[in-house]
Amino acid sequence: MTAYLATRLLTIVPVLWGVSVVVFMLVHLLPGDAVQMFLGTQVSMTPVQMAELRRLFGLDKSLPLQYLDWVGRLLLGDFGVSLRTSRPVLPEILARLPISAEITLLALVVALVIALPIGVTAALRRGTVTDALISVLGLVGLSVPNFWLAAMLLLVLASLPVASIGVYVSFTAHPIQNLTVMALPAFSLGVSLAAVIMRFVRSSLLEVLGQDYVRTARAKGLRERTVVDRHALRNALIPVITVIGFQVGYLLGGTVVIEEVFALPGMGRLALNAIGQRDYPVVQGIVLLIAALFVLTNLVVDVLYALVDPRVRYG
Repeated sequence: MTAYLATRLLTIVPVLWGVSVVVFMLVHLLPGDAVQMFLGTQVSMTPVQMAELRRLFGLDKSLPLQYLDWVGRLLLGDFGVSLRTSRPVLPEILARLPISAEITLLALVVALVIALPIGVTAALRRGTVTDALISVLGLVGLSVPNFWLAAMLLLVLASLPVASIGVYVSFTAHPIQNLTVMALPAFSLGVSLAAVIMRFVRSSLLEVLGQDYVRTARAKGLRERTVVDRHALRNALIPVITVIGFQVGYLLGGTVVIEEVFALPGMGRLALNAIGQRDYPVVQGIVLLIAALFVLTNLVVDVLYALVDPRVRYG
């Protein structure tokens, strides 16, 4: 296990390097210029002044040199300085990270609470009307965009006392107010994930229920609930854990739109503002951080395999 973890940690380096190259090139291919966005339309400057301002921002260098400068600072733990606010990028991102992480965690909890019992029920009642209705609901959940669902929830449920719209307050400062503000964003983001997990739970559990050891457990006279809970469900969760691991990374990316809809000051909203303002260091730092979290999440998922199924061993 130690050798496997060391190997996986080493593979993170080329992955993050590839992400850094892609995000750097894509961000700099955006039309417009950070200096022009910074000045706006009300300020006029001579070409000499514009050239000096670009030099101060480091935009007068070629793209390869700008990339090397950025990567060199990253190796020292310096994500650069925002072109818009002149503040260090990393502290600004880390200040927004807890909000995005909380939305992701709550959305995952919502998805699991919905998906696990419904998926198990659909597998145990395969071919019945209940199974057909659950399959239809799963397709609806996959088809509905989370931003549309968020907008509908704002219109219909925002007035309820259990789910309100207000100024974000951290969980440690005021837990009740925090959860009431985060309820709608978490639900709108977790519904589509619940549909994905539910379908995998159903298919995986159906496959496990057909195994010989499950038939043996039933032949011993064990109750159906004991067979499902102690023998079938645990082994059926291995592919489900894989799906959850991948989806957590997508949830972090999905918070971009949700945070904008609900006016939450998270990383997603910061990224949207930075893209509109051509604030290259902020956009690059956020994407690189999300990529690192995505890779680390998948590493944790691989470790969980051995905890869920002791037969799993890594060379």
